Amino acid sequence: MGNTNDDFYHKLISLVLPITIQSFMLALVSATDAMMLGLVDQTSLAAVSLAGQVQFVLSLFVTGMAAGMAILIAQYWGKRDKASIERVVPIALRMNLIFGGIFTIASMLWPQLLMRFFTNDAALIASGADYLRAVSLSYVLCAISQIYLTLLKNTDHAALSSRISCMAVVLNIILNAVLIFGLLGFPVLGIKGAAYATVIARVVELIWAYLETKYPDRVRVLWKELFTRQQDLAGDFWHYTTPMLGASLVWGIAYTLYSVIMGHMGSDAVAANSITSIAKSMISCLIRGVAGGTGIIVGNLLGAGALEKAKDYAKRLTVMSIIIGICTGGLLMLLSPLIIKIAPLSKMAASYLQGMLIFCGINIMFQSVNATVLDGVFCAGGDSKFDMKGNIGAMWCFSVPMGFLAAFVFKWPVMMVYCIVNLDEIVKIPAVYLHYKKYIWVRNITRESGITGKDNIPGENNTTEDNTAQEA
Repeated sequence: MGNTNDDFYHKLISLVLPITIQSFMLALVSATDAMMLGLVDQTSLAAVSLAGQVQFVLSLFVTGMAAGMAILIAQYWGKRDKASIERVVPIALRMNLIFGGIFTIASMLWPQLLMRFFTNDAALIASGADYLRAVSLSYVLCAISQIYLTLLKNTDHAALSSRISCMAVVLNIILNAVLIFGLLGFPVLGIKGAAYATVIARVVELIWAYLETKYPDRVRVLWKELFTRQQDLAGDFWHYTTPMLGASLVWGIAYTLYSVIMGHMGSDAVAANSITSIAKSMISCLIRGVAGGTGIIVGNLLGAGALEKAKDYAKRLTVMSIIIGICTGGLLMLLSPLIIKIAPLSKMAASYLQGMLIFCGINIMFQSVNATVLDGVFCAGGDSKFDMKGNIGAMWCFSVPMGFLAAFVFKWPVMMVYCIVNLDEIVKIPAVYLHYKKYIWVRNITRESGITGKDNIPGENNTTEDNTAQEA
């Protein structure tokens, strides 16, 4: 039993810690961007914040593709089938190139048009257009690098993937300071400096990730297979990826509408909500780390045919997520007086912030479980449709319509509206629990090696405990 525990905790630390650090650093770069541009002028800060919605929309597509790819990679890696992984990756890469290319071209050629989707303020449109034009190349670079980083993360190189991302973030922050304020003899570039810093960081990130996949023992990204049809694997990819993409878009659009609802509740409500979102993003990094690690750990076991072990690990990880959620949510509540003191808010906004942080702490407790089970456990077994169904039910059938009614029809107070639009994580819990207990996710979704060709990795045991749940 001791060996089992040692194996469990080794896997946990080697995966969760790097993903957590990576998530924290990504949240940090957004926070530093806001701080530095805020020192330039309010227009630059607001313009980049609005222009950032373009990146947010792109990320919905990019992460959806990467998440779908990760389901198959995790299971085939558990099976030690490198050949199949190398045939799956180009499918996702091709789609991300298309999505990233579209956003890059649109930002280069029609930045003003994109900005008009988010504001009618002429100054914000002009500044935002300058930023979008300068940052546009980073979109296609980001789309490609996410494929490489996801591949490394799901093939026993999570720490390396995290180091690459963290390096890019640190470089981005340093270059932000240098190029925005004109340090070290560079010209003062302001808002364009922030854009150029992002592009340079993405270039370095992609080059490093690319070079790491060139080692003989690593799974490769086969660009020559980019336009080769992998009939069976393409079918599997879209079978599991389409629901993931759907869940990402359903969540993303609903989240945007939450911002629209709060945006019409007054500037104090907007300011308090913004601070709460930043605090939540920073403090929930461990939750995202556990969810990401769970998907890889459980997926590897399922792909290897170790179905009972996968069930055991999933249960232990879910219990751990409950504990982490309680601790993390409680920590946010405890830190709320400090956050209020630091935040430069009006008296009314500060009172809103107090209530929002308390409710956000409660929300995080439920989010921790949902993230681990929905994004980790269910997806590990290819049960990707439930996440989309859960988002539709909780967000589109409850939070979005109830939020609009509360804000615009019943004219309820700010805090009541905030609580309603953030109830989705709590509303999901009963359905998530019942679906978990059905154990639909306990299955090996890999194909037999004879279809795609199997590349065994020396020193690994390729036997399976149970193939009865295997799905073609």
